[in-house]
Amino acid sequence: MLNIIWALMIITGIIYGILTGNLMNISNGFVDYSKEAVSMCITMLGIIGFWGGIMNVGKNAGIINSLTRMISPLIRFLFPNIPRGHKSLEYITMNIIANVLGLGWAATPPGLKAMEELGNLEKERKTKGYENKSRYVRRASDEMCTFLIINISSLQLIPINIIAYRSQYGSANPSLIVAPAIIATLASTVAGIIYCKFAQRKKSGGKK
Repeated sequence: MLNIIWALMIITGIIYGILTGNLMNISNGFVDYSKEAVSMCITMLGIIGFWGGIMNVGKNAGIINSLTRMISPLIRFLFPNIPRGHKSLEYITMNIIANVLGLGWAATPPGLKAMEELGNLEKERKTKGYENKSRYVRRASDEMCTFLIINISSLQLIPINIIAYRSQYGSANPSLIVAPAIIATLASTVAGIIYCKFAQRKKSGGKK
């Protein structure tokens, strides 16, 4: 769907440029903004590389484990049915920490690993007691849906990516976005958590 939308936008822009006599400006725009896109990618590569390295150092130094224990009450509230010590909890914690720091790109690898581990956990649950494992049909579990919503809502205390974008494009005060970002992402995260809990309660028929 997104590919179709982007294709329609590009085609519409080209047709409009032809009709208004601005086709040359469109051609120049392709060249100029292609260069700008490469420059932005290089800038973000450095930022993500730095913070991704910090995350790995923190993991090897035991900081991630400490943070995991620190926010374990929140994780247990969000994912009460994940067994204690399960591998997915570490990846979920790393993903949440990266998102809180505004490192959306750095949050992607642990997010994918968390989804993989949650999928394996759900498969173990569904295939338990079945002799024929092929009867299992993979579906998103409650934990997978909750994690996806939390990941999308993404509470951010330090929106590093957005600050980098604003700095790249000449903002006089790139960090001015911090307060609005905290308010917006806090509201979206709270709304996401409420929805998840409501949906889970409705699915279980109101049983605790």
